[in-house]
Amino acid sequence: MDSTELIPRLTRKGESKIVFLIADGLGGIPGNRTGTELETAATPHLDRLARDGVTGLLAPVGPGITCGSGPGHLALFGYDPLETRIGRGVLTALGVNFDLGTDDIAARGNFCTVDEHGVVRDRRAGRISSERGAELSRKLRNIEIEGVELFVEPVKEHRFLLVLRGAGLDPALSDTDPHEIGMPPQPPRGRDESSRRTARLIAAFVEGARKALANERPANMVLLRGFDRLPRLPSMGERYGLNACALAGYPMYQGIARLLGMRVVECGPDLDSEVETLQSAWKEHDFFFVHYKATDSAGEDGDFDAKVRAIEELDRHLPPILALKPDVLVVTGDHSTPSQLKGHSWHPVPVVLTAASCRRDVVASFGETACAHGGLGQLPMKYLMSLALAHAGRLSKFGA
Repeated sequence: MDSTELIPRLTRKGESKIVFLIADGLGGIPGNRTGTELETAATPHLDRLARDGVTGLLAPVGPGITCGSGPGHLALFGYDPLETRIGRGVLTALGVNFDLGTDDIAARGNFCTVDEHGVVRDRRAGRISSERGAELSRKLRNIEIEGVELFVEPVKEHRFLLVLRGAGLDPALSDTDPHEIGMPPQPPRGRDESSRRTARLIAAFVEGARKALANERPANMVLLRGFDRLPRLPSMGERYGLNACALAGYPMYQGIARLLGMRVVECGPDLDSEVETLQSAWKEHDFFFVHYKATDSAGEDGDFDAKVRAIEELDRHLPPILALKPDVLVVTGDHSTPSQLKGHSWHPVPVVLTAASCRRDVVASFGETACAHGGLGQLPMKYLMSLALAHAGRLSKFGA
């Protein structure tokens, strides 16, 4: 038995409060600079946490494996990402509160820019505004495909949700997103007859989108990924006995929270709003997931300096969180997004955990190199939740 399966049997009720502050895409690589973005940033509060707590590195899935935000967040909350596979489409649907049926197929969509040869030049169409994304989503709703009902919902900026509803659909499809520029959108492929039929339906939608967006700029094409249908997972209340609350400005992370039974409290997309909402919800819950997106966005844009500034902004918001005196505070990321690579990477993510019961290590600053010498060592991310519960006094003894 893996210990992640054992933890639900050991959990016990308590009054302690746990905060997970997740800086999306936190980890980086030095490149041609003296350090990573985290090591370059001025982070007096994070460094203080490192001195007062215990640090280490987390592998979201496994050595050398680059993961998406979905698997990374599932691992953060103690759900094995290899056993619990959920397509990005489902998380997107839950994030915008779409009433997803158990037989529906959902996909995450990007409006993108292609050149006259159909080659992708910008996977995010310059991060168009949410208002423009909503306009374009309405255009895609006019696409008709025989035998299925289509739903297109705007999400945020260049992102949208596609849902297919009908009989005999199968989500075992490859992405149309090539996940890099310089290549055309890929044809959807299925692995058997039922999924190949669904692939043909998706191909028809993509062709319809190409025609509908032909005269638009910069968003003149779509990319689809993360096809899936709604799974059933035990909630964090069922699994850990926690009354969990999520503060996240981006819909996908709200979707992850809803999937795991967290209460999603409406807040703005910035840390000011999230911290204010955390303060107002403090008495009602005992677990808080606070999500910060700016670190990942800057990394994906390849902007080293912007990611440094985003990390410094995170650091400035730590004092009001610390003033709440959480029994356990964890600061980490769901994966690494080095600005030099302009995307997610396989590099382990630095983590710091503070609690009255933690065993301090020798680390005096919060950064990738320093955390490699931390007391937690390098461990799979899926074990972070059990460490947090233990430090919060929420786990009983195993065995006599």
